[in-house]
Amino acid sequence: MAARVTTVALLLLAAVAVAAPLADARVRPTVSLKAPSSPADLGQKIVFSGHVGPNRTGETVLLQLSKPWHTIATAPLTRGSTFRIQTGLRTAGELRLRVRYPGDPLTRPANSPPRQLSVLPVPIGIHKIKHVVIIMQENRSFDEYFGTYPGVDGFPPGVCVPDPATGGCVAPYHDPNDINQGGPHGESNFDADLNGGAMNGFVAQAEEAQGCKTPGTPQCETDVMGYKDESDIPNYWDYARNFVLQDHLFEPNRSWSLPAHLFLVSEWSAFCTNPNEPFSCTNALQSPGDSNANPSDPFGTQPDYAWTPVTYLLHNAGVSWGYYIKRGLQPDCADDQERCTNPPPQGPSTPGIWNPLPNFSTVRDNREESNIKDTSAFLNAAQGGTLPAVSWVVPSQAVGEHPPGSIAAGQAYVTNLINTVMAGPDWPSTAIFLSWDDWGGFYDNVVPPVVDENGYGFRVPGLVISPYAKQGFIDHQQLSHDAYNKFIEDDFLGSERLNPATDGRPDPRPDVRESLPELGNLVKDFNFHQAPRPPLILPR
Repeated sequence: MAARVTTVALLLLAAVAVAAPLADARVRPTVSLKAPSSPADLGQKIVFSGHVGPNRTGETVLLQLSKPWHTIATAPLTRGSTFRIQTGLRTAGELRLRVRYPGDPLTRPANSPPRQLSVLPVPIGIHKIKHVVIIMQENRSFDEYFGTYPGVDGFPPGVCVPDPATGGCVAPYHDPNDINQGGPHGESNFDADLNGGAMNGFVAQAEEAQGCKTPGTPQCETDVMGYKDESDIPNYWDYARNFVLQDHLFEPNRSWSLPAHLFLVSEWSAFCTNPNEPFSCTNALQSPGDSNANPSDPFGTQPDYAWTPVTYLLHNAGVSWGYYIKRGLQPDCADDQERCTNPPPQGPSTPGIWNPLPNFSTVRDNREESNIKDTSAFLNAAQGGTLPAVSWVVPSQAVGEHPPGSIAAGQAYVTNLINTVMAGPDWPSTAIFLSWDDWGGFYDNVVPPVVDENGYGFRVPGLVISPYAKQGFIDHQQLSHDAYNKFIEDDFLGSERLNPATDGRPDPRPDVRESLPELGNLVKDFNFHQAPRPPLILPR
């Protein structure tokens, strides 16, 4: 019996001795992992990439999160034994991640060195907002409308802007006129108004545009240093007093209305040579589109915008949207000058400066042209409680406040839009963002920050109106219209961004505007713990 036990033991030892060299002989691979170095937002799609060596093409790696280590995504090893994993993280905080190669008969399991990633929480309260409404008016600077509002970063003491026509200077003054002239507002005018940070070129640019040569003549009369007060725009001041006024909201680009509206819906302004190829686009701050287009003719050849708008992300996520345009004449001609004598007509079926979405190839490919409607459809949806998740509302010349348009008519139009939303069933779950697309040549005192080659532009007025908006709050954080898309993406898209590395339709845009560290967060304008505030119906 003892001999039999000894024999069995010897056989087991021999088997172990044979197996051990085989296990030890398996290759020990190296695994690398590249992860973002900057913080990510909760739910934001993040790209992780790396390599396994030696070559294990066709096998699978595991993206794991601690503690304990558990798999949250997988990916195949493609040519060159590389991998790319795109996923959204559902846990906020300081996270540790690694990639694990599980091994095979010839290769040992192996892990990459852990990587640390900060994931920022998105306040759950933002999801109380089911409808975002962006009302975009025309061509007014912050100082023109709110430079004397109590508590804001308004006119500096003693400011006086040089007047080349007289050799003197012009100080800010109250201008009660309902009709204004403004000044030119293209890229070159921005640079001249800015004047290296002196902020003193506004009068000179207006005079030059008007052909001023002899002081005292009508060509030398400008109003870019004029400002309005509560007596001129009472409803806008009432909204500021009862909701949120932003005094550091900048135009996203340092140029005129067309690039401003392109940034509004896509975070970029570009020139494309192939309507079907996003990588054919290059940065174009002043003259976006393509070489065959004539943006001044809404019935002629239209530009092709091949890069990616936010509506592409909304479509992919099944989030509803509408772009509402007021029938009539365009607020201006297709240029950056201060005056326009013959603006073309506009409507939902006429693409143009204030209606750019029909010219985006993704809107056409997704057959979403029907989402572009007359403003009457917005009013009907607000009355009936059928607002889409995201609405953009843009005016016509008669109500846009674009010089020489009537400010009173524009304020009445905006008040009607807001009153209709407030009186409708969707008010308890709506956030309204009201702003103006560019400075229109009017004076502003704050030097815009430089975030990239495109902007920012000068300050424009910004108001946040919602049952959850803070009351009488002045928001001093640095913002631009990019913050609107950031809010939309945080609310409806799990913080997915217009990011070429993650959005599935890469283009060569210079940066991800919504993720710039300089950009504030509109969530700070809300108190989602307060009871929803009742409507504030104002007279038109």
